[in-house]
Amino acid sequence: MSKEKPLSAKQFAVIEDLFEGKQEREILEKHKLSRKLYNKWLADKSFNRQLDRRVEWENRRSELMLARKARDAVSNLVKLTGCQTLETARKACLDIITMRANRSAGTNAPQGDNPTPPSESPQFSPETAGKILAVLAEEKNAS
Repeated sequence: MSKEKPLSAKQFAVIEDLFEGKQEREILEKHKLSRKLYNKWLADKSFNRQLDRRVEWENRRSELMLARKARDAVSNLVKLTGCQTLETARKACLDIITMRANRSAGTNAPQGDNPTPPSESPQFSPETAGKILAVLAEEKNAS
């Protein structure tokens, strides 16, 4: 089995620029790379493994950031359930329900503007459940 060749400092710099959102043409000019060499790097297993590791790390960083901000997000959604604008309150309720259902299902994937309600009843605090029911009752009366 052959040992994987380490990447050069220039290759690491190119990967960094890719994750900073720079355009390929800009990266090629900045690092004085030919398109041919860049394409060769893109076909290289070592380069691709490093790209994959970086993608995994960036995804993990995003998950950590979301985890740190989840409490604030839920708190803001709960505040929106008391909003005077019925549509905003309705969407906040749906977002809370969706977040809880996704958490129970083991996924954090967003469900879109009109998520499918969860098959099982999520557990809320009595205060939150009351606010959700009040908003839904107002919506029904407004119809």
